Amino acid sequence: MPGAAQKRDYYEVLGVQRGADEQVLKSAFRKIALQYHPDRNPGDHSAEEKFKEASEAYEVLSDPDRRARYDRFGHPGDMFGGQGFQGVNINDIFGDLFGEIFGGGRARAVRGRGSDLRYNLEVSFEEAAFGCEVKVPITKPKRCEHCDGTGSKSRAAGVRACASCGGSGELRFTQGFFAVSRPCVDCAGTGSQVVDPCKHCRGTGRYTAEQTLDVRIPGGVDTGTRVRLAGQGEPGERGGPPGDLYVTIHVREHPIFTREEYDVMCEVPLSFTQSALGATVEVPTLDGKLKLKVRAGTQSGKVETLRGKGIPHLHGSGRGDQLIRWVVETPTDLTDRQRALLEQFAEEAGEEVHPQRKSFFGKVRELFG
Repeated sequence: MPGAAQKRDYYEVLGVQRGADEQVLKSAFRKIALQYHPDRNPGDHSAEEKFKEASEAYEVLSDPDRRARYDRFGHPGDMFGGQGFQGVNINDIFGDLFGEIFGGGRARAVRGRGSDLRYNLEVSFEEAAFGCEVKVPITKPKRCEHCDGTGSKSRAAGVRACASCGGSGELRFTQGFFAVSRPCVDCAGTGSQVVDPCKHCRGTGRYTAEQTLDVRIPGGVDTGTRVRLAGQGEPGERGGPPGDLYVTIHVREHPIFTREEYDVMCEVPLSFTQSALGATVEVPTLDGKLKLKVRAGTQSGKVETLRGKGIPHLHGSGRGDQLIRWVVETPTDLTDRQRALLEQFAEEAGEEVHPQRKSFFGKVRELFG
């Protein structure tokens, strides 16, 4: 992914206006995700990059706090809530300087809290609709249990105040009449240094290990939905609190169902005789097969609505609908007898018994004479 200076504007990436609401953002991202998803473009590096770019843009703009920072500061502003500076408040970054100017006192550097992590999880159409529980294997930093995250082999006397900053966690400089402070490099702003490092984590207080998490996905999620697992992110330094883990959902395409918000669309083929004479047809739904009556004279493209057979509402009650679109199949590879019968039918029927065709050609004559 290109650096912040080279990134495209997130609104431009999603093709939306800056004032777009949450629903517009979601629809725009879903359209791009379906077009450039790696499963639909195997081996296409360009499509993969566009998918990642859109995912990043949606992740920021769908979060009210990160979106507000981005709207004000652009990409550099979002870095304070993104991968590089998770958990750091922008007021804490500039607080030292502003506090000295306006007499607000010193602002201590934010320290300890671990970074937030992201995990992309692919689920089936049905799992997204009704929810599921999945086991997610993830490799991430883990707090060292041997030193309880302190990084020191000896908990009693293994940590001392940093000699560079005197334990304050920050270094102060005077520039003219400004007093400027910044986190101490030697202790990473913690104010302490490990004297006898733990051999298991080498003094860092954490090590990388594969863990398996039980994740509950609520019913009604869609591509782009994020599930937050509090405290499952990267552990903080020297025993600090952990960040959070955000599981970003990607829904696999279904062979017969498509989704529009909370409604499910399904196209069901009808034979020529079924549409003309009427019939009872088995149609698929998310809840299983259902018998549906086809009225005689049903035209191709007609939509039937099955109330409450769609996607359950996320964090709410009720469900969307299922829409059945009839698609009348034109017979092909006719036998001589079948062709003769259809020709006889056409001759006997005439134009007058086809109201749609009569109406269409009548309008053509009115327009063009």
